[in-house]
Amino acid sequence: MKKIFIAGHNGLVGSAIRRFLNKKSNLEIFTANREELDLTSQEQVNNFFKLNKFDEVYLAAAKVGGIYANSQYPTEFIYQNLAIQNNVLHACHVNNIKKLLFLGSSCIYPKFASQPIKEEELLNGVLEETNEYYAVAKISGILQCKAYNVEFDQDYRCVMPTNLYGQNDNFHPINSHVIPGLIRRFHEAKLNKLGTVEIWGTGSPRRDFLHVDDMAKACIHVMESSKEEYRSVLDSKVSHLNVGSGTDFKISEIAKIIKDVVNFEGSIEYDLSKPDGTPRKLLDNTRLNSLGWKPEYDLKAGITKTYEWALNSDIFL
Repeated sequence: MKKIFIAGHNGLVGSAIRRFLNKKSNLEIFTANREELDLTSQEQVNNFFKLNKFDEVYLAAAKVGGIYANSQYPTEFIYQNLAIQNNVLHACHVNNIKKLLFLGSSCIYPKFASQPIKEEELLNGVLEETNEYYAVAKISGILQCKAYNVEFDQDYRCVMPTNLYGQNDNFHPINSHVIPGLIRRFHEAKLNKLGTVEIWGTGSPRRDFLHVDDMAKACIHVMESSKEEYRSVLDSKVSHLNVGSGTDFKISEIAKIIKDVVNFEGSIEYDLSKPDGTPRKLLDNTRLNSLGWKPEYDLKAGITKTYEWALNSDIFL
């Protein structure tokens, strides 16, 4: 039995990875909640890894949030993410765990990166200021993996997901990301028979969104590729792979799709006093596609599935 540890198994991506790995045979899946294992504690992480002797690790644990959360809690975003990465990666190394997948974020790229964004754009410009603390932590994680691979020939792989949404997302009214936040806003406006829903910014920024089931399958696909296959799509300047949908939409277009899915009959207004963030962010999937992966969900189908899950899970109560 191959022993696999999923760090962050209750999160959006970690829970999806767990669901799909549980469908496979000959795997023993290990998880630990925050009460059982504090990933920011080096001592706890080292002891846990030494005891269990894992074959593979999926590092999906992170402190995450939207523009508001990033701007309000910058210290938490940089400290917690750096601590988690440092502890898990070093524990893998000292306990001779050869294979790991590190999940980053598309916010690692410069604010005005060439579109669609290729992996080579990393460190080629200034970051978007609304999430720079989180981005710097994730960039550090990529370089940490690269350092272990170069110096010790480890097999630590990195994937950079675009904006994700889906089952087990955070639907908090303030600290959520775009799609779950808008789903909640339209749903509550429908229930309360409001005439309008307000959207932050101008609605003009373009974003690439991927359903979390597609992301989980991409992660597993990358991990199941041979070391030779994985490294064949990289080069001396690139040590990570983009994971996106291949298509981007204006925020205003996404809002209209959600409005239709929720069946809200009112209008949409835009709060021009709020920030837009990066003007456009579309990932180039060429490298990952060459490994044989492509997404299955289009945006409306993915949002419909997400809304149905939220309704059946009492998320809005």
